Amino acid sequence: MIKSPYVPPPKMTMFDTFAIIFPLIFIAGVGFACAKLRFLNGEQLSGISRFTFYISIPVFLFINMAQAQLGSVLSLELMLSFYIPVVLMFSLMLILYRYYSGDWSQGAVLALGASYSNTVLIGLPIAIQALGKDIAATVFVLITFHSALLFLLTYAFSGRSQKVSWLTTVRQLVLNPVILAITLGLLFNLSGLALPMPLENGLALLAEPAIAGALFVLGANLHHYQIRPGLHLALGLSACKLFLLPALVWLFASQVFALPQQQLLLVVLLSASPLGVNAYLVAKQLNTRSEVLASTVVLSTLLSVVSFFFWLTLI
Repeated sequence: MIKSPYVPPPKMTMFDTFAIIFPLIFIAGVGFACAKLRFLNGEQLSGISRFTFYISIPVFLFINMAQAQLGSVLSLELMLSFYIPVVLMFSLMLILYRYYSGDWSQGAVLALGASYSNTVLIGLPIAIQALGKDIAATVFVLITFHSALLFLLTYAFSGRSQKVSWLTTVRQLVLNPVILAITLGLLFNLSGLALPMPLENGLALLAEPAIAGALFVLGANLHHYQIRPGLHLALGLSACKLFLLPALVWLFASQVFALPQQQLLLVVLLSASPLGVNAYLVAKQLNTRSEVLASTVVLSTLLSVVSFFFWLTLI
């Protein structure tokens, strides 16, 4: 039997890329407008946020991880294609900003700002829009160690001067709703058990608004963050986060590990996601450069529209 030659998928046009990104921008824009026009007050937005991040998103992550066909999504090459560039970027920025600021704590926080991706709120929706819902399980496996790795690296280089308790840090990471939901889903999957149908249907309903709710809350929160002093530094961090890091990921994924086209696009999109708000919270806890990371969250989120257009069209 003669196999037909492999035909690579056609590259996306600008219209295809716009069609992927627009629904996500629209939902975030509605959230921003609701906050800006005070259609929803702070207490109401706080309630929506708590439901989204402590119930809907964790349930969404759990149920998808619990039902994932792990044998088809686990890949050492995929993990290394994502994590080697992330650690490399963190290390390079740590050395650069350590020399620039003269302080390890500031260097670690700024390095976090150049390497930590908003994988759940933005990376996951973009990946699902571009590659379909079946890619979700691969995303969950890929990002399982993302927050834990980068936050532990940040605390390792800044914790001594800031006197941060390692016990508190580990407890916060273990009890993080995203990490906890993915871990429990993975353990349930490995147990071989099946969810009872009524429970599965109920969880599915709770998980349904997760993506839209996350984008809505993200847009609403952007109203409260401002581009403060440190604009030039925030712009540099955003450029590293949105373009340099994805370029490193593309290099490793395509040239070193030769990933298939779908996995290549996935790791690039996740790495091209803007800086996550949790990085700002870490900086706030360490009382180091939090205003710069707050500005970077806003700038990188706004500029991610450009970066996603670029990477989706290029790959």
